[in-house]
Amino acid sequence: MTNVTQNMSGLTLRIRRACENSGRDPDSVRLLAVSKKNPAAAIRTAFAAGQIDFGENIVQEALVKQKQLRDLQIEWHFIGRIQSNKTRDIAAAFSWAHGVDRLRVAKLLNKYRQPDQPRLNICLQVALADEPGKSGVKPDALVTLAGEIADLPRLRLRGLMCIPPPSADPARQRHWFARLAEMRDQLNGQGFALDTLSMGMSNDLEAAIAEGATLIRIGTAFFGARPG
Repeated sequence: MTNVTQNMSGLTLRIRRACENSGRDPDSVRLLAVSKKNPAAAIRTAFAAGQIDFGENIVQEALVKQKQLRDLQIEWHFIGRIQSNKTRDIAAAFSWAHGVDRLRVAKLLNKYRQPDQPRLNICLQVALADEPGKSGVKPDALVTLAGEIADLPRLRLRGLMCIPPPSADPARQRHWFARLAEMRDQLNGQGFALDTLSMGMSNDLEAAIAEGATLIRIGTAFFGARPG
């Protein structure tokens, strides 16, 4: 597992440099290690090195690993598209849900979140471009959905999330991230209190940080090539 700690160290340095280049406090950006298809042992190694936030997108796989790692104070994030029939498990077992884009799903998460649990942190996934097959609420429906979710008592609307169209052009990368940040600012101007922008991965984290990302989602560059 030596590579995990080395990769983590390299990513931490990369994030720090990106923050310095953007005039931001490095502590304002959290690294979310996307641990799907990686074994519990790798997560344990990363946790021992100081990593707290881990992201999963397959519910049953995540539940098995959570049981194996129940002795660790991990912050679990569900980062995949949320199916209605998985909402009970997600509401019970995760601290964050990043892919919320429909009121029906939000209502189910609220229903299944237990009163003795902290409120479930929610990031709304926004469809920044018209890409067939990609999830997300349309920008013109965002204010309405945010208002409806903010009224659900067992959820806490924290921010926005996106997976922009792929591009190797830093200027184009920043364009999409700037749009998401602008949407966050518009919502806050209408009385919301969003503090999270879940955006940026290994190939565009510098652009995301330059536009205000607070959570960077990294998978292969953190854990290495996924098994299978």
